[in-house]
Amino acid sequence: MGSNKATIDYFDYETGVYTKNIYAERNPNVVKELGDVGNDIQIYKDKIYAVINSSNLIEVMDVSTAKHITAISIPNCRNIIFDGKYAYVSSFAGPIAIDPNARRGYVAKIDTETLKVVGECVVGYQPEKMAIVAGKLYVSNSGGYRVPNYDDTVSVIDLANFTELNKIKVAINLNDLVADTRGNLYVSSQGNYKDIPSSTYIIDTKTEEVDGKLNPQPSNSMAICDDYIYMCSDQWSALTNTKVITYTKIDTRTQSVVTTNFITDGTDKNIKVPYEVAINPESKEFFVTDATNYVTPGVLYCFNPDGTKKWEVETGDIPAHIVFTYKKLENLK
Repeated sequence: MGSNKATIDYFDYETGVYTKNIYAERNPNVVKELGDVGNDIQIYKDKIYAVINSSNLIEVMDVSTAKHITAISIPNCRNIIFDGKYAYVSSFAGPIAIDPNARRGYVAKIDTETLKVVGECVVGYQPEKMAIVAGKLYVSNSGGYRVPNYDDTVSVIDLANFTELNKIKVAINLNDLVADTRGNLYVSSQGNYKDIPSSTYIIDTKTEEVDGKLNPQPSNSMAICDDYIYMCSDQWSALTNTKVITYTKIDTRTQSVVTTNFITDGTDKNIKVPYEVAINPESKEFFVTDATNYVTPGVLYCFNPDGTKKWEVETGDIPAHIVFTYKKLENLK
């Protein structure tokens, strides 16, 4: 943050070549390059959407070339999700600052054809991840700027008229959120890093109530594929001055923990700060990123479905978000 170092790396499955910082090469005339703090990246139809948090914009690129198309201004933007012709972006709305009076955030609605913001829906404080189930958008509200008075709700937005219908009370400091195929949401609470531990809660979207709790399974990042959720966590306690790292696999059919370490060959001992987990939906390989010390290049680890390491590679700083596509990048040097 503050160093304008956001980058995009590219891995070509056909050649096995990993290339760092493709945006700068593809867009030499874009001032300040990609921007400050890449907070999310997704591909929708023929475009890449990168959420650049501290630069207050969504960078839109051509998926075949990674060349700049436009930038959409959204203050303190966090995450992006798609439905139909629209993209939805969570926004903290105000400046980046701890503030007991920080304002409520909102979700911006973007027309993916015109690439213009066409609506806003106010939600809770400092909204983060989102999921869509049966025509409703669910938004985890962290309230992170209002510490120690964190938010503890998930907002429910009716996508048909883009209004907030409900807030589901869950637990403080909510972060990640994924939906399974049965209409259940898994949402992580980071706790207060002291006497309130982190946990993952299950919400039944049919009743819009908390229906279960995976305790004490924390999560910095969650990825779902078929019936399984992979969760990696790097949890710090200010009370004990200790850090606990977990790699949890959840079976959504039974809502139970399969294992608390899905890395089976001991490679987990080399990972300093697990920051993101992602699953290739075709091969079922999974990826874990290591932020190392947050200021120098990180590491991307690729694992076979059985949890054994396949390869690793140096990345840009704080590798944080992964997206897959069948579209090969053109003319990459």
